Amino acid sequence: MNNSPIKVLVVDDHPVVREGLKLMLSVTPDLQWVGQAENGAEAIELCAAFKPDVILMDLIMPEVDGPAATRAIRQQFPSVQVVALTSFDDKELVQEVLQAGAISYVLKNASMEIITAVIRDAYAGQTTLTATALQALLSARTPDVFEEELTAREKEVLQLMAEGLKNADIAEKLCIGESTVRFHVTNLFRKLGTTNRTQTVRLAMEQGLISD
Repeated sequence: MNNSPIKVLVVDDHPVVREGLKLMLSVTPDLQWVGQAENGAEAIELCAAFKPDVILMDLIMPEVDGPAATRAIRQQFPSVQVVALTSFDDKELVQEVLQAGAISYVLKNASMEIITAVIRDAYAGQTTLTATALQALLSARTPDVFEEELTAREKEVLQLMAEGLKNADIAEKLCIGESTVRFHVTNLFRKLGTTNRTQTVRLAMEQGLISD
């Protein structure tokens, strides 16, 4: 088991925000601040240099904004998770950054406990979204048909994913192995044409495959 702290890169064009997040990370034992960037272009460079596990990404920045940087980073470094961090709820920005590959979205005025929890969830591949983010995802255009129907077990896994359960929790809930859960999740991605949990849950809710 890897007990190393989660490496976090902070990206924001405001020095006060960057320093505040750095301080927050410095007093959280399982999280490690590895660097900071003031725009998306610098974030892409530092991502290659520092190899963070999670990036806290501001959305509105000069030169290269958050969604553009997120898209580039997810393409070049697919193992890096991006958490969108902003000071206000905006459906269009939310939709744009999530479609670019961000796994989660959280407001800057959230508590330290919430932000650190979102970082941990992102590292574990778990999505955390505000109500605005969910509404934005539901408003996105999605396909109306699928190539293959979902099995009853896949629908159960999908419903539990939407409820925020991680693979280990799903395994315990359904009394199956965690490797079996991962198998079902992989099949869900393939059948629904998605690449992550956020897209999968959004599409399932849009198509009425699961209850909200």
